[in-house]
Amino acid sequence: MAQAPDHPTGQGTGHGHGHAHGHGHGHSARRTSLWSRVRHAVTPHSHDSADRFDNALETSKRGMRTLVWSFVALFITAAVQLVIVAFTDSVALLGDTIHNFADGLTAVPIGIAFLLGRRAATRRYTYGLGRAEDLAGVVVVLIIAASAGLAGYEAVLRLIHPQPVTHLWVVAIAGVVGFAGNELVARWRITVGRQIGSAALVADGLHARTDGFTSLAVVLGAAGVALGFPYADPIIGLVITVAILFVLRDAAKEVFRRLMDAVDPDTVGLAERTAASVAGVLKAGDVRMRWIGHSLRAELAVTVDSALTVEQAHHLAHEVEHHLVRTVPRLTAVVVHTEPATGAGKAHELVSR
Repeated sequence: MAQAPDHPTGQGTGHGHGHAHGHGHGHSARRTSLWSRVRHAVTPHSHDSADRFDNALETSKRGMRTLVWSFVALFITAAVQLVIVAFTDSVALLGDTIHNFADGLTAVPIGIAFLLGRRAATRRYTYGLGRAEDLAGVVVVLIIAASAGLAGYEAVLRLIHPQPVTHLWVVAIAGVVGFAGNELVARWRITVGRQIGSAALVADGLHARTDGFTSLAVVLGAAGVALGFPYADPIIGLVITVAILFVLRDAAKEVFRRLMDAVDPDTVGLAERTAASVAGVLKAGDVRMRWIGHSLRAELAVTVDSALTVEQAHHLAHEVEHHLVRTVPRLTAVVVHTEPATGAGKAHELVSR
C-alpha cells in the first residue's frame, strides 16, 4: 500500500493525510462545565499540531493528578500498616504492606512516561515519546514481580521459623484499612484511565483492586490465629504471594500486547465500517492501528471512483479522516490512502518491483 509518511507537523503529502486532529468530539467521557461546552461550541476548531499537543497535555495532566493523589493514598495506607506490623509481627500483614508500597511505586514510572509523552514530536522522534508508557509498563511488571518474591520469601521463612502474632484485632483492622485504601485508588485510576485512554493507568487500577482483596485475606489470617491455628498467618502470606503472581501474569500479558501493537479487533472493525460508510467511498480496507501512549493512530486504504479529480479524492480522504476521528474512541491521527476503482494494479506493481 503506497502512502505518504505521517509528519509530526500534521502535513501530509500525496494521497496520505497525516493530520492528527485534536478536537474533542466524543473521544472521552470528560465532564465539562456549561461554560466549557459553550466555549467549545463557539470556538473555531483548528487542526494543527498545537491543538494535538494541547489535548495530549490535558490528558497527561489528568493522569498525573490521579497518580500523585493515589500514590499519597497508598503511601498513607502502607505506612499505617507498617507501624502495625512492627507491633504485631504478622507476616501476612507484612506481605500486604510490601505489596501496597510496591503498588504505590508503580505510579513513578507511569508518571515519568506521562511527562515524556507531553513532549512534541521532533525530526528524530517523529511520533513523539508517547510509547514511554509501554516502557513504564515493563517497569511496573518488574516491580510486581519483586514484591511477589519478597512476600513469598517472608512467608516461607515464617513457616520454617514460626513466631507468635499478637494484637490480632489490630491486624484485622489493618487489613480492612488496606482494602479501603486500595479500592479507593482502584476506582480513581480505572475511571480516569478509561477517560483518557491510558491502558497503563487502567491496569494499575485493576492491580490496586486485587491488592484490596489480598488485604481482606490478612483479616482471615488473623481470624485463623485467633481460632488456635498459628500457621494461618504465614499460609495467608503465601496465598497473597500467589494472588500477586496472578496479577503479574495479567499485567505482563497486557504490557506484551501493547509492545506488540495489539489493538482491540472491534476497534479495527469500527474504523473499517466508518470509513466505508462515507459517501463516495466504494470500499475500505488494509486498516492498521497502533497505540502511541494513550492515543490511537491509524492508516487505511479507501477505493474511490476512478473519475474523481485529485482535488476531489483529496477532499474525500479528509471526509474519511474526519468521520474516523469523531467515531473511533481515542483516535487522533489517520493516514488515508485513496485508490481508484480501476487501474490501481499498475501503481501497485511499481511498489512490488
